[in-house]
Amino acid sequence: MPSAVSGGGGGHGGGGGGGGGGGGGNMNPQTNEECGIRDVWRHNLDEEFRTIRLIVQKYHYVAMDTEFPGVVARPVGEFRSSADYQYQSLRCNVDLLRIIQLGLTFMDDDGRTPAGFSTWQFNFKFNLSEDMYAQDSIDLLLNSGIQFKKHEEDGIDPQDFAELLMTSGIVLMDNIKWLSFHSGYDFAYLLKLLTDQNLPAEEGDFFELLRIYFPTIYDVKYLMKSCKNLKGGLQEVADQLELRRVGPQHQAGSDSLLTGMAFFKMREMFFEDNIDNAKYCGHLYGLGTSFVANGNNSAPGGGGSGGGGGAGSGGNSGTGGSGGTGGGASSGTGGNSGNSNTTGGNSANNNSNNRTISCR
Repeated sequence: MPSAVSGGGGGHGGGGGGGGGGGGGNMNPQTNEECGIRDVWRHNLDEEFRTIRLIVQKYHYVAMDTEFPGVVARPVGEFRSSADYQYQSLRCNVDLLRIIQLGLTFMDDDGRTPAGFSTWQFNFKFNLSEDMYAQDSIDLLLNSGIQFKKHEEDGIDPQDFAELLMTSGIVLMDNIKWLSFHSGYDFAYLLKLLTDQNLPAEEGDFFELLRIYFPTIYDVKYLMKSCKNLKGGLQEVADQLELRRVGPQHQAGSDSLLTGMAFFKMREMFFEDNIDNAKYCGHLYGLGTSFVANGNNSAPGGGGSGGGGGAGSGGNSGTGGSGGTGGGASSGTGGNSGNSNTTGGNSANNNSNNRTISCR
């Protein structure tokens, strides 16, 4: 997550009334490469996708997390419901901002990872002098070890990435199962990359696109609704499941790996290794009262989607039943509910100037 990061994420962190993300995680001195996490930059993008095309033929579960530069805007106007407000908040922020990192971890049907590298961390072009961001999100990402100077100099061009992803065998495939944590923002950024367009104005159209590109999605935060005593952000959940993090917290590669580990541990402990697709597939925690990615209608998805932290970063707890949206690396916006004509919003930083943004 959440990522704005994360998230998962994506805004990940806590959900409507739940806690923001969790604790400390492992202080791991190893580099990503030593942990089996391959860093991908512009110079090795083509080479790594060649490897991924082979890996995905056997490893059909893809755990995903993004890191993004926070939540900088709130929508203004009349909203049909708190759910409509949540989606419009996500839409205006994703349309304004650029993704920073994407982590993909590959697993087989039993949760086993490939020998050698199992996780690819894609590092996108991002310039702190030119691109918009929320300062608290950038501070969190700097503390996690993200190298913004290298993102500026050797970051991946989003269009180059999208072209390779489209032909990778990962998207548009019924046999690929996507794993995520509180992943509305994560998938929104991926759809923006793949379509090279702003997000749809209506949430229903967003879920239609999601169903096309990602036919099978399991959001771990949504699965937690049926897991007694599991709560909080990704790191807190991992601690409760006694999982050990590999790599640095609040980087997309490590967070995606931990998301995949959490899914398989939860599937074993709480679902007898059998997830009911009709009940869980295609739901994104905190989004959608009537639309899910598998085409089935769902019961109301609950109120605000809580504080942001990328895969369990700190962040405020969500507001139950209101339109709070999760940020990623940032702590998410508390959000207004229902009908609102106000503009609150986090301050966005661009060229070191603070500004408040509203979206219509």
